[in-house]
Amino acid sequence: MRPIKKLLIANRGEIALRIHRACHEMGIKTVAVHSTADADAMHVRLADEAICIGPPSATDSYLNIPNIISAAEISGADAIHPGYGFLSENAQFAEIVELHNILFVGPKPEHIRTMGDKVQAKRTAGALGLPLVPGSDGAISDIAEAKRIAESIGYPVIIKAASGGGGRGMKVVNDPEDLETQMQQAGSEAKAAFGDATVYMEKYLGNPRHIEFQIFGDGEGNAIHLGERDCSLQRRHQKVLEEAPSPIITAEERERMGGIVAKAMADMAYRGAGTIEFLWEAGEFYFIEMNTRLQVEHPVTEMITGLDLVREQIRVAEGHPLTLRQQDVQFRGHAIECRINAEDPRTFAPSPGLVKVYHAPGGMHVRVDSGLYAGYRVPPYYDSMIAKLIVYGTTRQGALRRLRRALEEMVIEGVTTTIPLHRALLDDPEFQEGAYTIKWLEEWLAKQGA
Repeated sequence: MRPIKKLLIANRGEIALRIHRACHEMGIKTVAVHSTADADAMHVRLADEAICIGPPSATDSYLNIPNIISAAEISGADAIHPGYGFLSENAQFAEIVELHNILFVGPKPEHIRTMGDKVQAKRTAGALGLPLVPGSDGAISDIAEAKRIAESIGYPVIIKAASGGGGRGMKVVNDPEDLETQMQQAGSEAKAAFGDATVYMEKYLGNPRHIEFQIFGDGEGNAIHLGERDCSLQRRHQKVLEEAPSPIITAEERERMGGIVAKAMADMAYRGAGTIEFLWEAGEFYFIEMNTRLQVEHPVTEMITGLDLVREQIRVAEGHPLTLRQQDVQFRGHAIECRINAEDPRTFAPSPGLVKVYHAPGGMHVRVDSGLYAGYRVPPYYDSMIAKLIVYGTTRQGALRRLRRALEEMVIEGVTTTIPLHRALLDDPEFQEGAYTIKWLEEWLAKQGA
């Protein structure tokens, strides 16, 4: 056991505030690092110490490993939590943290590296018994080989960047004549975005849902799952709204797939929080990737299980066993999360600026994760998400009613937000019934003229 006394939060925004709150509830002091653009951020104001690590550019601040390590050494922090995004899935960063005798609140570096390479992740997942989408065994560069694989699995196929994410370096190919061109474009996009032109191929599923399982391991061969989240409401591969449990997954499917992913993580001796993402279609699950970090949508899992995932991350990093065994995990009710972005709800153009009025909704089972306050200036340099609204109900319909009421109460003035989009979604009968897939939202937006 190695108790953490002071933790440096290597992130910003709502997740930095979320980590700070968990630490203070555990009696752990916090160190906030920030760019010059975030000097007035809420987590910076509340932390026990704050250190500026660079100018607004993320490359020069939140991605600047030497500056973050220096901040940890100057402040005497004995642990670093990377949050999500930025350096959270950077294996080199995790290695450097540990080389400086600082606890990394996250997975082992080798697991981050393995699962960060989409080709290696797919091979590893298959070896661990997770169901895979039919496709290439690894990277493809030879067009003749690509044509053979495409013909064997059948068109349409999708070309994906091995080091990719967020929809970049992905190309759907419907016609064999387009394969070579689309492969070249995917490789070029991947090289520009990630510095790696490696691509691989999978069967393109027509209209699946995006289902992910939250897992937790202690690094010693013990692991549990905390059920699934449905993240199918997406625009340009970016999640907009998430809910748990999924409206279409049965208890039997949850138990079967949850058992498979928990065993896989136990066999891997995985440490900390992670998410196994699947595409689900016609009753079948297909592994797509693993995120070796905390997810943006982790609160919906917390709401239905009662487990504080950040607290659990910290405990595991200290060397404690998991708080719960699988038989102790109980799923109760339904939770939904809306991502509130500083964007135009129709054009999705970013809307940074001064927040003039801010009022968060309240009441039973309503949670708002946000660093907003009246007088805060939303900077133009980072992701546009400024708040997460999470509600819980004993049933899905109850959660929807509570979400409607909470959205009516929420007030953010001075910047344009996506609150109207979420209100409109709640009025749609298909969404109310949970009858949506990963294509549904973009088709719905097209009908709205967005």
